[in-house]
Amino acid sequence: MSTKVVHVAVGVVENPAGEILISRRAAHQHQGNLWEFPGGKVEAGESVQHALARELLEEMNIEVTECAPLTVIEHAYPDKRVRLDVWQVTAFNGQAKGLEGQEWLWVARRELDAYPFPAGNVPILERLLAQQP
Repeated sequence: MSTKVVHVAVGVVENPAGEILISRRAAHQHQGNLWEFPGGKVEAGESVQHALARELLEEMNIEVTECAPLTVIEHAYPDKRVRLDVWQVTAFNGQAKGLEGQEWLWVARRELDAYPFPAGNVPILERLLAQQP
């Protein structure tokens, strides 16, 4: 198994109603058919904030205008290791749409645990559920 860690920028995008944006991974992808917070790989020489803004625009038609670091999670799957650099997106322009054909939803924070997520996302879910009003 490769010990290379895949660095991923992850966005917890919250709309004015307090709902969180999630999307479903394509069946052929790693952890396919599970739900995730949108984002993607950080390219060489790219800042996490730039990667997050680029990925959210490319994938979801969301232009990030304000974000703040939330947490960093390292997780080892049987076939790969990931470093999830998680940012809370508190302001954005654009209407969410799956530009890569993926299914997506705005979900009330308290309902997030009803959706199956990859194991690496569990600490994010726990943190968001603990922040409930």
